[in-house]
Amino acid sequence: MLTTKKTLIACFTIALILLSFTNCSTKNAQKDKTRIAQWRGENRDGIYMESGLLETWPEKGPELLWKYEGIGKGYASPAILNGKLFVNGEQDSTSLLFAFDLQGNLLWKSPNGKEFMGEGFSSTYPGSRSTPTVVNDLVYTTSGKGRIACFETETGTKKWSKDIVKDFGGLDSYFGYTESLVVDDNKVYCFPGGEKNNTLALDRFTGEIIWSNKAMQDTFSYCSPIMVELPERKVLLTHSRHYLYALDVETGMIMGSYFIDHYQYDGEHCNSPVYADGYIYFVGNEKEDGAIRLKLTGEGKISEDWKNAKVKNNFNGFVKVGGHLFTMVKGNKLLALDIETGEVAAEAKVANGSIIYADNKFFCYGMNGDVNLVSFTNNQFGIKGTFKVESGTGQHFAHPVLSNGVLYIRHGDALLAYKVC
Repeated sequence: MLTTKKTLIACFTIALILLSFTNCSTKNAQKDKTRIAQWRGENRDGIYMESGLLETWPEKGPELLWKYEGIGKGYASPAILNGKLFVNGEQDSTSLLFAFDLQGNLLWKSPNGKEFMGEGFSSTYPGSRSTPTVVNDLVYTTSGKGRIACFETETGTKKWSKDIVKDFGGLDSYFGYTESLVVDDNKVYCFPGGEKNNTLALDRFTGEIIWSNKAMQDTFSYCSPIMVELPERKVLLTHSRHYLYALDVETGMIMGSYFIDHYQYDGEHCNSPVYADGYIYFVGNEKEDGAIRLKLTGEGKISEDWKNAKVKNNFNGFVKVGGHLFTMVKGNKLLALDIETGEVAAEAKVANGSIIYADNKFFCYGMNGDVNLVSFTNNQFGIKGTFKVESGTGQHFAHPVLSNGVLYIRHGDALLAYKVC
């Protein structure tokens, strides 16, 4: 009888543990395939496959599980995979890739050349820029000076590295190299922005060039590209300073392009495009352009559908959910745009900043340090919680990240983990 009771207690305990994971989890759509963690979520669209998250936050905000101070200057967001967190940082002007366990303990850190520190006005924004891309047991990262490297996730051992300026004739940008790398099959893609090697596909296991393309022969504009799988082919979508364009990933051939008419040299457009249901969504900072919807055909051709010049956002991101495009704009507003017309359907007073989405909720990280939990029901926004990030240094520019019910926020030198389930 005693043994039976112990067995029942053990089974009940295991059931409770499993239930807790069920109520607060990440939906893994790639369970039996290559596992990847990268910029703005699994599909690079700002949407995280989370469930069981808090509907409202306590008055003082969600529980702070841990924080780590010491990752240095920068705005790079973390990537989480297989029980480890990876984030780019800086110490003594050196670029470092940090690896942590999910309790905030430092596992290792590996150098990746010099970090971007800037000159003149650009020195106001020093430090790391890019989110690492983690694929199974390898992590791909870039420094703000354009050094691309591949490391083993377990040990931090470097497998290979390339310098986009020295090795590929790329440009040394005024605000640094910001691209978060796309990895697909055996390739890792990068945009040196040079006249000859404008866009490259590298062997992800060796770093050697697979193909090189002059593309639009245009300089880069701080964009992290996205991968789109069309019925006929896979294409890489990115934008340079003057063009948004689609490349065939097998050959590097330009399939289609869109000229950004009103580019401003003092108003960089840095957002990654978002693709959904045959359309590309893009939000820039140009006076006459702003938010744009473009038709993408199966052959990769691109044409304009609508434009809303009043909606501007140069690096805070946006998400497409259902029949709306959601983005932050100046004046501390969160907007919902009707995807068929581009017109504003709803707005809320929320500190202007970056935005991600999960479990029918928006997580907005303002440039003033405010973090807001926002719902959207029956075409109306509702504020379900607010707290302020007090730790850290510099600007609140890094995009937040969600993984297994934890909200990760990087504020300069500090990395913070909040329980949101």
